[in-house]
Amino acid sequence: MGHDRGVRADPSVVPADPGAPAPATHPVSPVPERLFDDDAAERRWRARFTAVRMSRPSWARDAPDRTVYVSNGSGTTEIHVWDRATDIHRQVTSRRSGTHSATLPPDGDTVWWFDDTDGDEFGHWVTEPFAGRPDTEEPAVAVPGAEDGYPAGLDMGRGVVVLGTSTDAGTTVWLHDRGSSEPARVVYSHTEDAGVGALSEDETLLAIHHSEHGDSRHPSLRVLSVPSGETVGELHDGPGKGLAPLVFSPVAGDQRLLVGHERRGREELLIWDPVTGTESELHLDLPGEVFADFYPDGTALLVGHTHAARTRLFRYDIGTASLTELPVAPGCVGSAEVRPDGTVEYTCSSAATPTEIRALHPDGTDRLLLVPPGERPPSSSPVRDVWVDGPGGSVHALVTSPENVPGPAPAVFVLHGGPHAADEDRFDPARATWVEAGFVVVEVNYRGSTGYGSAWRDAIEGHPGLTELADVAAVQDALVADGTVDPARCVVDGWSWGGYLSLLAAGVQPERWAVAVAGVPVADYLAAYEDEMEQLRSFDRALFGGSPEELPDRYREASPLTYVDRVRVPVLVLAGENDPRCPIRQIDNYLDALAARGDVRYEVTRFDAGHGSLVVTDQLDLVATEIDFARRALS
Repeated sequence: MGHDRGVRADPSVVPADPGAPAPATHPVSPVPERLFDDDAAERRWRARFTAVRMSRPSWARDAPDRTVYVSNGSGTTEIHVWDRATDIHRQVTSRRSGTHSATLPPDGDTVWWFDDTDGDEFGHWVTEPFAGRPDTEEPAVAVPGAEDGYPAGLDMGRGVVVLGTSTDAGTTVWLHDRGSSEPARVVYSHTEDAGVGALSEDETLLAIHHSEHGDSRHPSLRVLSVPSGETVGELHDGPGKGLAPLVFSPVAGDQRLLVGHERRGREELLIWDPVTGTESELHLDLPGEVFADFYPDGTALLVGHTHAARTRLFRYDIGTASLTELPVAPGCVGSAEVRPDGTVEYTCSSAATPTEIRALHPDGTDRLLLVPPGERPPSSSPVRDVWVDGPGGSVHALVTSPENVPGPAPAVFVLHGGPHAADEDRFDPARATWVEAGFVVVEVNYRGSTGYGSAWRDAIEGHPGLTELADVAAVQDALVADGTVDPARCVVDGWSWGGYLSLLAAGVQPERWAVAVAGVPVADYLAAYEDEMEQLRSFDRALFGGSPEELPDRYREASPLTYVDRVRVPVLVLAGENDPRCPIRQIDNYLDALAARGDVRYEVTRFDAGHGSLVVTDQLDLVATEIDFARRALS
């Protein structure tokens, strides 16, 4: 609960120093023309990226035939709409760095999308007609008077819009009457992290999450009166226990709010009426963690259950407290929602099977809902589960082994981002490419990961980085011992928080790794903290237990730059020039320190995007660069 590795403030927050020395020139990693000599293998890996991918279409509440989704069909991830009544699809956006955030108001007359600059995530919402706008017209500003910022939630009713923005000054929540030319008015503002949670069906109540108590990783919940802005109700579960406002009941006059809580050490559900103060915890007999949404009539919940890296769907009848598993297709469910007629539309995939968009009808019929145009991506290999005794408990890892490669084999330990996320048994073109290249792929749900309870997620508090790597080491030792991986040919790889862990591992575990690959990493934690937006600084203070000014040694202990003199393996760094989450200056600091040593082989790829790229050709180049670098370093 709460923000994860967040985003920084305005790009100008760290002005260039005209008196500073010019940055070092770093060796650029080449992009190979091809990864495989075998033509069929070359076609397969590329096809997994170039095949058209689509998100599950979401619909307008009062016009469910009007839907919006994202797709890479143009070669870049962009916003598309689909009118189910006419079966017409239309691409809405076409921007150099792509677009990934969009929604529809209840009437479906317009489509809203978030307008940033080259992937920097800082901007504002714009709107245009669902049917399209003339080429001579630009999209209109969706909420006049609201400041530009990083998104902090959005909910739209029939009459009002609630919008959250984050800047260096903190979080602001704006209220705007739809269709009005009057500027939006502020209903909430605070220097600590907060965000829009949900708007009630009658648009009289607004639920927000906030961290006025100083812990953005475990937020509290407040419900405000939309007309007056006054507090109607408040929930705060105390230290280390977060609350998340999920959704109000969709039934008119019903003010029940579905809330996520962690009172028993894992993410569970309760229903709260902030007007009457009544509260009911839902005790579901399921291991793992859950999330949910209401069915359209408000009598039941669609429950997503995540356990051991898989997510499945259930229906929970509120009146009878009965729980029934839904007969969805095999695989790990991605997203799901209930249509007005009770049909559950969802996505699912597995490590071996590409994503499908499906529909489960009330009569039990399950079918493909939507098939992207073109060829389906080639399948891959399944994962197997490995549980290893680690220093903080049992560590779960997913292991994918290539066919016809005898062990001990070269391995890549791909560490997930977040840190509050988890690897799951889902289709991943990058994983499939490493396997195709002959590597065992090991994905470790280290302490800090979600899905394994609050204590596991929060175990990195005070000592992030080194804690996760102790779990990775335990998994590596077990796979070396059973002959799965070759200890002399182990690559550590990751993006975002995973990239941070890879750089850290290169310095604190140099004897374990033959190669380190770090995509958009935290490389110099002190500089990263300086360049972040206040909301991310708030996250880091909660994670470390204070600021760098208060706990300088703790931040230095967690920073890859501290251990740069211990690095002795080849290092590849991939960095986004416009990255708002792991800013470029702190990466340059690390690269300059490597260059100053002069005795470590390293290469750099800089791409013109933010925290990763939405452009398919960039994705192909980045994956090819990673694998080619690992091969060259191992040889």
